[in-house]
Amino acid sequence: MAKENSPPSNPEEELTSRFPTAYSILFLLIVLVAALTWIVPAGQYERTMNEEVGREVAVPGTYETVEPNPQGFTDVLLAPTAGFYDPDSYAANAIDVALFVLFLGGFLGVMNATGAIDTGIRSSMHRMEGHEIWMIPILMTLFALGGTTYGMAEETLAFYAILIPVIISAGYDAVTGVAVILVGAGIGVLGSTINPFATVIAANAADIPFTDGIGLRLVLLVGGLVICAAYVMRYAQRVKADPSRSVVARQRDAHRKLFLQGHDELDNFDLSATQKIALIIFAVTFIVMIWGVASQGWWMAQMGALFLGSAILIGVIARLGEKKLTGSFVDGARDLLGVALVVGLARGIVVIMEQGMIADTILHSAETTLGGLPELAFINLMFWIEVGMSFFVPSSSGLAVLSMPILAPLADFASVGRDLVVTAFQSANGLVNLINPTFAVVVGGLAIGRVSYDRWLVFIWPLLLILTIFVSVVLSIGVYL
Repeated sequence: MAKENSPPSNPEEELTSRFPTAYSILFLLIVLVAALTWIVPAGQYERTMNEEVGREVAVPGTYETVEPNPQGFTDVLLAPTAGFYDPDSYAANAIDVALFVLFLGGFLGVMNATGAIDTGIRSSMHRMEGHEIWMIPILMTLFALGGTTYGMAEETLAFYAILIPVIISAGYDAVTGVAVILVGAGIGVLGSTINPFATVIAANAADIPFTDGIGLRLVLLVGGLVICAAYVMRYAQRVKADPSRSVVARQRDAHRKLFLQGHDELDNFDLSATQKIALIIFAVTFIVMIWGVASQGWWMAQMGALFLGSAILIGVIARLGEKKLTGSFVDGARDLLGVALVVGLARGIVVIMEQGMIADTILHSAETTLGGLPELAFINLMFWIEVGMSFFVPSSSGLAVLSMPILAPLADFASVGRDLVVTAFQSANGLVNLINPTFAVVVGGLAIGRVSYDRWLVFIWPLLLILTIFVSVVLSIGVYL
């Protein structure tokens, strides 16, 4: 009898899974949420403009049922398209993210055409031979810093195609590469300290200074990062010692062929002068991107323009010629087209929920459930309510604006600090967004890494359990501080 991890007879099957694709999962979720709009009563809160938050927020105590607007067959088919540009959503327009992904793909296509990345990977692995494991905590710390300071999320999509080849060259697998980025940035968001898209907006909506409770969030950040780095390092060491223990062992050869492009066995470690210049521009591009997002208010349009300009500059310096430059750019964009489509599908779920007017009903149910509970029960149930809502509203800023004006004042009646409610919100949202199929960053990152959703769940569920216990303990202790 063949072992479970034995390779399939057909090489084309190596990058596939019997589990449904991200496209099927997301479309089925759209159908499920549409069905809920026929069952869950429609309702709305009154809303008023909050100048500090910059958005309309719900007014506590104003919920009332409204005429239902159940979503039918046509609405389901329109949802993925509406997901790209719906102006009334709690989250940012997905078209911005999708176009950014295409520009990123084009940039990487031009960069790959220079051969600098392949040669650079071989050179890096040659220099770090024997110490590759320390890449994991170092890189995860850097991504966590991005998550805790400015909510690094969509920006991480730019790093998968770069780091996964490096990780695989070191003897690990594609899941390790995805985990370094997704879990690294995710634990930073879970332990947000000054993240304007989670902590600051939520604190403003809760009518408290965003610095309240920052000590407890630092505990979540540092403790969570240690837990996550140790977990990923342990998994990576097991995979390197025995590749059959990888959760994507069946895809090992296909992943190496795809990400290393057959060059991992070459002995040439020397970069040409042109390749060195290309790599410098490559690195500076990402540094400028992080600077722009963190301090200049950049978003997807500016980042897309940056990658387009850098692609042209690299193509000119490498003397690729007009045809090869444009051809490489288009080929690179084509490689990430599936990721761009996934973004719209993920947002379509939120569109259906909002058009069906069941978001406020779910929030009102949470409001009535929490009333009159003792402190420990209140904060832990608050955490789980935010966990549930995060599946429907993955955007941290969107969920903050939706839930905090209603749920934060309830803390006054439970003798719990509002800052602890903010911490429960961001912890729940950060935790869920490590696996959330409605979150474009999750499905997009897995698509770039060629890791199926079911394989990701196999890898991460023990870590989710550990983090859930850790967060619950920290929140419970916070009640008495």
